[in-house]
Amino acid sequence: MKVSEILKVKGNILYTVTPETPLLEATNTMAEKDIGSLVVMEFGTLVGMLTFREVLKAIHENGGEVGTNTVRKHMDDSPITITPDTEVNEVRRIMLERHARYVPVMDANTLLGVMSFYDVAKAVLDAQGFENKMLKAYIRDWPSNLPSPDD
Repeated sequence: MKVSEILKVKGNILYTVTPETPLLEATNTMAEKDIGSLVVMEFGTLVGMLTFREVLKAIHENGGEVGTNTVRKHMDDSPITITPDTEVNEVRRIMLERHARYVPVMDANTLLGVMSFYDVAKAVLDAQGFENKMLKAYIRDWPSNLPSPDD
């Protein structure tokens, strides 16, 4: 299964901010939209990611407050990216190795979406469920003139 297949099911709603967006405004957007990340774009180019991990670090650094800084100060300015042709198992490996919960999907310089760890887990679970149903149907339709799989 490829990333492009998951994006078709997931839809194409994207939330972005600029590096100059106040961190408080970005945090409020994340809370209001119930999302764990924002893609940081500048002049149409991906320049970073802001996730709840960076927000929590900022709160810790500011003694329990978000502070008055902009997204630029706290964003991950070198996020890992994947393409629509990346296989889901490769995405899982990348996310686990880099402890990344959100990964932008890029087609050349065009942002297509964000793949979350949840999206990957759901896709894998759905695929396994489909395989399970197919195997059960195959076993149920086992020809009577052949030995059963239990023999």
